[in-house]
Amino acid sequence: MSVGENGVTIRLLEKEFRVACPKEEEQALLEAAVYLDKQMRQIRTHGRVVGIDRIAIMAALNVSYELLNLKNSPQPSDVFSDRLKLLQEKIDTVLA
Repeated sequence: MSVGENGVTIRLLEKEFRVACPKEEEQALLEAAVYLDKQMRQIRTHGRVVGIDRIAIMAALNVSYELLNLKNSPQPSDVFSDRLKLLQEKIDTVLA
């Protein structure tokens, strides 16, 4: 994978793709491409899916599923906030 003047060249399952990208986002795109390539290789290695198009779709579905799980899971600050509210309620009950 390389960085060029007009974008980035990424490599997914031995195929190269040229992607236009703002200069400040090139590194993030390269990291995303490495992650996607890893996911696609795992799917191909398990041998259940044949064809680069189907492998890409399965990888996209897996990555989307991971993203949605992270997005919908409680954030550490939410958990902390909930715990703090519970403790405050206990203190209020004891003081009353």
